[in-house]
Amino acid sequence: MKRRDFLRSTAAFASVTMLPSSVWALTKNGKLRTAHIGVGGMMGGEDLLSISSHPMVEVTALCDVDSTFLAAAKKLHPGAKTFTDYRRMFDTIGKDIDAVCVCTPDHTHAPASIMAMNMGKPVYCQKPLTHHVSEARAMKKLAADNNLITQMGIQCHSSPEYRQAVDLIKSGIVGKVSTVRAWSPKNWGYDGDAPVGSDPIPDTLNWNLWLGTSPERDYKKDLYHPANWRKLLDYGCGTLGDMGVHIFDTPYTALELTVPNTVKTKCRKPNGFSHPENNIVEYEFPETKYTTENFKWVWYDGPGAPKKHRDLKLPDKEILPEQGAMFIGEKGNLLLPHWDYPRLIVNGRFEKIDFPEMDENDHYHQFVDACLGKDKCSAPFSYAANLTEAILLGVIANRFPNKILHWDIGSAKFVESEANELLDFKYRDF
Repeated sequence: MKRRDFLRSTAAFASVTMLPSSVWALTKNGKLRTAHIGVGGMMGGEDLLSISSHPMVEVTALCDVDSTFLAAAKKLHPGAKTFTDYRRMFDTIGKDIDAVCVCTPDHTHAPASIMAMNMGKPVYCQKPLTHHVSEARAMKKLAADNNLITQMGIQCHSSPEYRQAVDLIKSGIVGKVSTVRAWSPKNWGYDGDAPVGSDPIPDTLNWNLWLGTSPERDYKKDLYHPANWRKLLDYGCGTLGDMGVHIFDTPYTALELTVPNTVKTKCRKPNGFSHPENNIVEYEFPETKYTTENFKWVWYDGPGAPKKHRDLKLPDKEILPEQGAMFIGEKGNLLLPHWDYPRLIVNGRFEKIDFPEMDENDHYHQFVDACLGKDKCSAPFSYAANLTEAILLGVIANRFPNKILHWDIGSAKFVESEANELLDFKYRDF
């Protein structure tokens, strides 16, 4: 399928006035009829379970390139129609679908989502929103132009722990923030050699459809599907594109960041096949009312992360949480463990924080309720695309280790022309 077929705006939509998608969703059978693209693995199964747990959802279609995953999902939703190709699904029963959930490897996020959005469907898409910067900008524009309900699957964005941290930073509890240091020791990288040869494709897997718009490649057992694709350049975005989206999200929201002026990565030399196992990525962002003039965000990932730094020293010789972020402010620091409540550090001591009551928000149900006109999404593509763009610039920087890349937000180009080749991608016909 050609790239222009995904990125074009459907002519029919240009000729009519678009109503909010919640309006037409309510004119159907009273329930939101959902289609799920990617129903296997940890997140595919979780997304299906969580969205379908809403009492006003009727699962109408299931799509997966692996028949084992598809059969398991069909047992849970026997009334749903099943497909291996999302294009055929839309062609066959597109009119019977009210909203779409996309939970595939990263390289298929944009192709599947854009096709759904071109049909006027609300979309819930897993993080990172896209595999390439150009796709993120296209999805943001398409959602805005067609007035679509959208949500990126970044569940911690709706958690009370992270929302408390946002409120505390905006209240000025540590003053203006000069630096955020964030880390994850997860290893979605691979420093070995590219595979040689091929293995038999399992009878349960449609390998051509799994590859989708990415280049054609021989199948190798246990390397691509279902578990290790995040490590590889053609399909995933490494640890930064996985955990970095979650952990960067709160600083990004709290400090009202846009996209960086510069980005630099320390990592091994690029090998053209996989992401590095260890990265230190340093961003410099434009100043906001919550940051100092020369604000920077530093990310550490891979085994042993983070590297020791005085900013990360905790009182009473406590050990850092396995994953998290530290806000370095004028009046103190705020430690935010991943999926836990923030902790205030002033003058080398932990200080008590009085947390106000805050409701638990269900990120999935929020999307459903927004489609039904009863709520508003907290991570729409207008927000998610900017966050994803910032993350992807760091992913690109690991192809140019120890080189500062300068980003122009207006032109959506690097000053360094060689890096611009990685902002976009030519889709394979499949």
